[in-house]
Amino acid sequence: MSYNEIRDLIGSAGTKLKIPKEKIAQISEPKRVIETSFPVKMENGKTRVFKGYRVQHNDARGPYKGGIRYHEKVDLDEVKVLAALMSLKTAVIGIPFGGSKGGVEVDPRTLSQKELKRLTEGFAKSIFESIGEQKDVPAPDVNTNPKIMKWFRAEYEKLTGQNAPGVITGKAYRDGGIKVRDEATGLGGAAVVEQITKTILKQKPEETTVAIQGFGNVGNHLAHHLSHMKFKIIAIADIDGGIMHEDGLDYHATYKQRSKGEKLPSLCFCSIHGPSKDCCEVSPVKILEEKVDILIPAAVGDQITKANANKIKAKVIVEMANHPVDAEAEKILKTKGISIVPDILSNAGGVLASYLEWRENVGGVKLEYEEAKTYLIRKMKKATSEVEKMALDEKVSLREAAYLIAIKRIAKAL
Repeated sequence: MSYNEIRDLIGSAGTKLKIPKEKIAQISEPKRVIETSFPVKMENGKTRVFKGYRVQHNDARGPYKGGIRYHEKVDLDEVKVLAALMSLKTAVIGIPFGGSKGGVEVDPRTLSQKELKRLTEGFAKSIFESIGEQKDVPAPDVNTNPKIMKWFRAEYEKLTGQNAPGVITGKAYRDGGIKVRDEATGLGGAAVVEQITKTILKQKPEETTVAIQGFGNVGNHLAHHLSHMKFKIIAIADIDGGIMHEDGLDYHATYKQRSKGEKLPSLCFCSIHGPSKDCCEVSPVKILEEKVDILIPAAVGDQITKANANKIKAKVIVEMANHPVDAEAEKILKTKGISIVPDILSNAGGVLASYLEWRENVGGVKLEYEEAKTYLIRKMKKATSEVEKMALDEKVSLREAAYLIAIKRIAKAL
């Protein structure tokens, strides 16, 4: 997705809502773009200069909120897109945050732990004046983790002289994080799936077949919660390949073996028959074309394009990855009557958990683990119902409905 596509979607929603052009112009462009270069002393004694970005899109509804990624292909346009999507995501699910995103152009695999720590400290030093508990709250993203967040927070506190646990979310539990954080995106997605199964498919979970592309943190936790909700997961695939059984897969047995280092194609545990020889291998590309009620792309973006859109047989697609269905494919899928639950709704569980962590750190509002899970599920289902109602009232797709809700809320705050 390009930033021009984001502008078009925001502009279209603004026109439909009859929002003044000057407000739409404000929402369409980032409020602040920070580009920074900073030096890092390497293990060999030489100094290397790295390039970093922080895009603060919109803070009308609350502090900016968004992750920091370390990747060799990070660029400004990508960070701008992700910052805008975060503004929309926080508005759709109704939490008092805006949207931001950050990144550093680096392959972290090429750095030692000491170099990685110095890189994090250098990036924090270059942007610390623009962030804060009530300004902009970063979090982990691609190739970053709770340890890196701890380093970032420590450098921020050293520079400001403040104790600021809420300046970062996604922290380890012992450092002020919350227990629900790791599973939050998958849990939120499962809540959305349960809701749309009831309202769109009008059937029970045990009657509903599911295929999941991606078995990392999001796909794994999603499959875990869907299996407990009694959904029939018939196929799972990741970068190494995948497995499929028409009677359903035993998630727990599959995960147990996967956690021992085995690849998915070598595993087959049927939910009815136990260890089974009747599994089929399925590639991460072909899994998208399987005949299921619900298809969940939970890996990377741009997986469904005009090249394979006509081969999609699912009734509903739930976007757990960021932008897995491109614009041309979406037009084709619409003519086929396939509903798409957009990423700004379905994968918002992560930022919702970040809000709970921030609220606990800054305001002292603490929820126990089961309370946090209940809150997250209820909030995700409520947001899904609101998007469905908007789609019905305005006779638009679920994606268009999500944008209408988000833009309306941001414009009101402005």
